[in-house]
Amino acid sequence: MVTGSEALMLSLKEQGVKTIFGYPGGSIMPTYDAIYDYTRGEKKAFDHILVRHEQAAAHAAEGYARVSGKVGVCIVTSGPGVTNTLTGVADAMMDSTPIVVIAGQVATSVLGTDAFQEVDLVGVAQPITKWAYQIRRAEDVAWAVSRAFYIANSGRPGPVVLDFTKNAQTAMIDYKPAKVDFIRSYVPYPEPSEEKLKAAAELINNAKKPMALVGQGVELGNAQEELKTFLEKADIPAGRTLLGLSALPSNHPLNMGMLGMHGSYSVNLKEQEADVLIAIGMRFSDRVTGDVSRYAKQAKIIHLDIDKSEIDKCVKTDVSVVADCKVSLPALTALVNKADHSDWKASFQPLRQKEIENVITPATKPTSGPLLMGEVAHDVAKMAYSMEDKIGAPILVTDVGQNQMMSCRYFKYHVPRSIATSGGLGTMGYGLPAAMGATYGAPDRVVCCFMGDGGLQMVIQELGTIMEYDIPVKMILLNNSYLGNVRQWQDMFFHKKQSFTPMCNPDFSKIAEAYAIPYLKVEKREDLPAAIEKMLTSKGAFFLETVIKPDMNVEPMTAPGKAVDEMQLKVEY
Repeated sequence: MVTGSEALMLSLKEQGVKTIFGYPGGSIMPTYDAIYDYTRGEKKAFDHILVRHEQAAAHAAEGYARVSGKVGVCIVTSGPGVTNTLTGVADAMMDSTPIVVIAGQVATSVLGTDAFQEVDLVGVAQPITKWAYQIRRAEDVAWAVSRAFYIANSGRPGPVVLDFTKNAQTAMIDYKPAKVDFIRSYVPYPEPSEEKLKAAAELINNAKKPMALVGQGVELGNAQEELKTFLEKADIPAGRTLLGLSALPSNHPLNMGMLGMHGSYSVNLKEQEADVLIAIGMRFSDRVTGDVSRYAKQAKIIHLDIDKSEIDKCVKTDVSVVADCKVSLPALTALVNKADHSDWKASFQPLRQKEIENVITPATKPTSGPLLMGEVAHDVAKMAYSMEDKIGAPILVTDVGQNQMMSCRYFKYHVPRSIATSGGLGTMGYGLPAAMGATYGAPDRVVCCFMGDGGLQMVIQELGTIMEYDIPVKMILLNNSYLGNVRQWQDMFFHKKQSFTPMCNPDFSKIAEAYAIPYLKVEKREDLPAAIEKMLTSKGAFFLETVIKPDMNVEPMTAPGKAVDEMQLKVEY
């Protein structure tokens, strides 16, 4: 006989959970009493990481999930405790990240009375989760946990919220493990249509200028090798979405660059020239398509996705294959002809060269003036990969804004699951806690976290978590004393009226010192290599502040409302 709280511990153990991110409080206190026993002594099954704010618990769970491929878990209290996690829950929903949030709730006897720290969690969470459920009886704990993990990590992954009433936590039950691997009307892995696979293959076999658009679905389906086999057989050049950057190695000959508003010049222009576009595990975000009414009107569109709701949602398809790309890609590969599209691939090169000369070289190899974000990201990536045998394959974690776009553009990706960034929701404050989670999800790899001064200060209290648990995050602050991305848009579209975007920042050296985190500040270009080497070779956490040109812009850029082939190499005001 065990309490409902201990049943939760046993159920999480049954799911193979190793790390929990959380924050205790009144309504979850019985569960934390059980956590005490299961994080030490003979019963030890988990590591529990005490974050400093519940939003960080959700983002840490996301970072863990993104690099490990497993479900991230956080446990918080009711009311403000769980509402603080909902930004992370919404972020996970937008980016298809499997996390389970377990929240305390008042006892069932006082539900609906506006009891202290009561909130209708299921009602609030339903629109931003795959499943939200209130556990009212201890007998339901094992079933609810198993169902939560099954839903979170099957099909198109996403977040699940469990609302755990206090009486269910304290009641005694005869615990029996549960296994949920089937839910009526829920079909997480639809079988691909043979007819549609043949239709897709016919379009590809007749194409003169085919192009693949690679999304995170390839990573989520662990179909990286299947993707390479398909692309290489059909000789198809590919662009990658922001979240799909590590689905195809940066140095693969068919990798043409990043899609989207701040993506690669050649990729964006060639989308408007391709005769067949094959979208694989991506959702045609507005940041990829630009003005959708003018997007790829010349092309036949093939869409491979596990989620039927994404088909024709943004872009009308000619052929859709609804299935896990781990299954659909090999099936399609078997039907396509061995091809040679050398001339088509070569046509990307002049555009790539134009971007190298006008954007990439000036951004990554300047010879004078202040430090630039691009060169910091480029130099960190270059040195990290040169040390890969000592520090593991680097993982890029970013916050949101200019720091995100520049680090994602200039980092390099050689192995799968090498990036964690907030895509759909664009959550400032995501970076630091997600990086903490990533270190637990991939403890044998170095985690490089790029942040702006704005995003860092939204979660700066998590330096306390890093201090307490000696979490070896390599923090790179790109400090331009601005909310840089908003400032860029204000300069471009609001007559340079910089409304509340300049930032008055603290002395970060003193903050790092207060948290006992090694720190260096770099203002001069010649000091950068030694600082990066010191950061990467330090055993634990490290805070590297780089002072960046204040008014630099992320280039190239497709302005809002423009077609993707109207991308500007240089930002115009």
